[in-house]
Amino acid sequence: MEGSHVIDRSNLTGDDLLVKLAALANVHRLRIVAELAHERNYVSRLAREIGMSRPLLHMHLQRLEAAGLVTGTLELSDDGKAMKYYEVTPFTLTLTPERIAEIVHSLTSEQTDTHTSGIEEGWED
Repeated sequence: MEGSHVIDRSNLTGDDLLVKLAALANVHRLRIVAELAHERNYVSRLAREIGMSRPLLHMHLQRLEAAGLVTGTLELSDDGKAMKYYEVTPFTLTLTPERIAEIVHSLTSEQTDTHTSGIEEGWED
């Protein structure tokens, strides 16, 4: 991808990584990123192309934008109509066990797992 860059590892905190991974941990948001990787698009057309309602698409785009994975810009069409175009913000995430070990100490909020382990429920291996 032309103009892509690697996210600066020294500035990516554990919290930043969690936000990006959470944003990508959804099939609909992955489809949105895949579509926008081909070309920038405006909300109505993108909603039609991926078969999603505009309100639901807006919700997913807001999550991706908050994570820094897409960028939205408001533009005026030839007939004066305001249209918000979205495009992928070029990124590369490299995730290794060593990288996780480096950034885990920068987590500022306690994240809890929504699943309990079998041991907590009395299961044993």
